[in-house]
Amino acid sequence: MSSTKPESWRVEDSASLYRINEWGAGYFRLSDSGEVTITAPTPEGPATVQLNDIIAGIRERGYDTPVQLRIDNLLEDRIAQLNNAFASAIDANNYQGQYRGVFPIKVNQQAQVVEQIARVGEPYHHGLEAGSIAELMIALALCRGTESVIVCNGYKDRDFIDLGLHAIQLGVRCFFVAETLHELPLIIERSRRMGVEPLVGFRVKLSTKVQGHWEADSGERSIFGLSIIQMMEAVKLLRRENMLHCVKLLHCHLGSQLPDIGNICDGVREACRYYTDLIAEGCPLGWLDMGGGLAVDYDGSNSTGGYSKNYTVEQYCDSIVRTTAEMLDEVGIAHPMLVTESGRATVAYSSILLFNILDVSHFDALALPQQLPDDVHSQVVALSVCAERMQEATMERSHDSAVTLRNSIRSLFAEGSIKLPELALAENIYYDLMQRIADMAATMDKPPEKLANLKQARADIYYGNFSLFQSLPDNWALQQLFPVVPLNRLNERPTREAIIADITCDCDGKMDRFIGNTGPRSTLPLHEFTPGDDYCLGVFLVGAYQETLGSLHNLFGDNHVISVRINPDASFDFVHEIKADDADEVLRTVEYDPQYLLNELRNKAETAAQNGLIEVADRPQILEDYAKCLRGYTYFER
Repeated sequence: MSSTKPESWRVEDSASLYRINEWGAGYFRLSDSGEVTITAPTPEGPATVQLNDIIAGIRERGYDTPVQLRIDNLLEDRIAQLNNAFASAIDANNYQGQYRGVFPIKVNQQAQVVEQIARVGEPYHHGLEAGSIAELMIALALCRGTESVIVCNGYKDRDFIDLGLHAIQLGVRCFFVAETLHELPLIIERSRRMGVEPLVGFRVKLSTKVQGHWEADSGERSIFGLSIIQMMEAVKLLRRENMLHCVKLLHCHLGSQLPDIGNICDGVREACRYYTDLIAEGCPLGWLDMGGGLAVDYDGSNSTGGYSKNYTVEQYCDSIVRTTAEMLDEVGIAHPMLVTESGRATVAYSSILLFNILDVSHFDALALPQQLPDDVHSQVVALSVCAERMQEATMERSHDSAVTLRNSIRSLFAEGSIKLPELALAENIYYDLMQRIADMAATMDKPPEKLANLKQARADIYYGNFSLFQSLPDNWALQQLFPVVPLNRLNERPTREAIIADITCDCDGKMDRFIGNTGPRSTLPLHEFTPGDDYCLGVFLVGAYQETLGSLHNLFGDNHVISVRINPDASFDFVHEIKADDADEVLRTVEYDPQYLLNELRNKAETAAQNGLIEVADRPQILEDYAKCLRGYTYFER
């Protein structure tokens, strides 16, 4: 399905089409030669490298796509940006408290990522947030310095609480954020038994509603936190137990991806009202945790759309600091220590999924015969006549007639009145007609509504060497938009409209929502592909949640993970290489014993040889090929 007239095409046109300058945040651009570049901060200033040079280095080291590529510099820069922006906002607003960021481990639990955040965040006293005992074990081991904090969210049992109290014994500020009333008696009992005074926080359900995909995280129906009634009961309980002085933190969470800065300011104002009145009730507080929500502009629209944001990191920080100062100055309350739990905005930019295209399915017509066979069915003749007579003035009527005739021909085939060759001929005529109508409609300023998306409806299927369920679970489960860009031929016009299918045998394993100039679009413009071409795509901004939530659908395991660091001279070092799961590792994950499977095949091959189905000499090769597959990558290997 050809797309547009073969006019000249510039690299700038590709940059505009894929909106790379809009969502790239200055990290990702196109070079004059049409290469995707990565510009990374270094101690001596920004350095720019070509992504394809990194891919070449990956292949030289024996790895093939799919690969999860991490750029260490970008993760470090996001930590620095957030902390520096809060520091600037504190200075500009004469704020008397300080800022302590924490990274929610759930957003990306991979050891390399969390270890790097802990290391790079140490000068900023950047801490960690834990929502389970396993995450608290990570946080307790990695959190550095006595000025960093650990925030414990989620539901907590005795072991969870004991471990947090041990953290306090070791000099770590570890806050227990009460999500329910039922946690407080256990916190009280364990702290008294261990002789350790706890640091308690209340998570309050704000009434402020927000826009975006995760709006259900906010409001009184959010699943986490205390209602107003429950919070007052918590105050009464701790007062009775002479432990009200342990309440040092107020926590609230508006949502995971907050697109509108106005919602954020409203949430801060409401939180400050609770903060003020809790102090009046006798809670000493001193810490205000506004949770997560700092958004990523996935579609580059700089808007209040669910996959965007209408503010910068600097505006986000200034709004929280300024609004808190204004609200508390009015009532003469000291400025608290500010905490945010920015996860998505911290790690999203640093990871890119790279995969190659294996094959493509077209819905194009083949060359039509000069004339129809003499004995062809009358309905096929009618479809051919409809196609021959189609003109721009009649294309809408021709479209409707062709659809009706095609349905009739398919019904005739189902009842045996038309044979397969005639059906194939009819389909070819239909495809040719729809292609011509789609091309004609694409040249019109206002095509008929039913024809406006005909080109997209007939899009190619490009088969990518990856598993959507393993590498991009949010795209499948939440229709999350990620920027997708071809990494080759960006100085050429893309002439195909496509959806992307993965290599699982699942009809849901496809990407059919992409970034467009006026909102999501159902197809992605790509270049003509011939099997054997080295045509790669990059899916950007995938550092948040995707690695953690991936599943073993069809037993496709983890990808290779490669981390690079970009140097001031625009060279780059491979700092971490994690080989992907072999098939035997994946099989063990779902409780198969690879050796048992191999033994079963050995017995099957022996029986086949005894029964004359194979030669005895064939048996070793069969077993060797099976063993080789056990040691191999679960994805397509070239």
